[in-house]
Amino acid sequence: METSAFSCILWDVDGTIANATRGMSERLATVLESFGRTAPPADELALWMGPPLLESFQVRAGMAPAEAQEAIIAYRKLSSGPGYASSVDLYPDVPEVVHAVAAAGLPQATASTKPEVQVHAILEHYGLLPAFTALSGARSGPEGQLDNKTFVVARALERLEAAGVDISRPVLIGDRYHDVEGGDAHGIPVIFVDWGFGHTDEAQGAAHHVMTPAELQALILA
Repeated sequence: METSAFSCILWDVDGTIANATRGMSERLATVLESFGRTAPPADELALWMGPPLLESFQVRAGMAPAEAQEAIIAYRKLSSGPGYASSVDLYPDVPEVVHAVAAAGLPQATASTKPEVQVHAILEHYGLLPAFTALSGARSGPEGQLDNKTFVVARALERLEAAGVDISRPVLIGDRYHDVEGGDAHGIPVIFVDWGFGHTDEAQGAAHHVMTPAELQALILA
């Protein structure tokens, strides 16, 4: 195994591995219009990417909590339809990093607030599933609407440990301040990637800030 400062790698998904903007735009428009709201313009769509949808429907669309929960149910019903994964794009060169890390013998897990069934579908569709020791995403059903980054990071660590992985030196890779906060809640350093949906100032508090997948790979497999 190549040397690394880390014993395991946790990946955010939206904005880090995958860009779900193409399909999400259409689904959001359908759901918001059904609730009498206006779909977000293209230049605001990035603000919806990454944070839990319960938060976004309330903060971005001005919905009350109960209405936001109904909107999530409607949105996830659309997302569960056939062809979901094919509407998601991967960031160039990031799959190569995932494969290189796996080839180096470093265990990997997801830590995403995207529903776990969707995380599984994306990774399977693009042939990345075998590179991951564990998956952690939001739970299905109403309880999953409250699953934040702190929760999914904790579950990723639990599943890695159950698989016999050394979790003494984990690192979380992400693109939003939610990732920085989720890592900090567990004392885990965060590598902030610049190609996602977050603004540069969201990297404050991250241990590292990388501009390209090549920089990310060099940092992990130093």
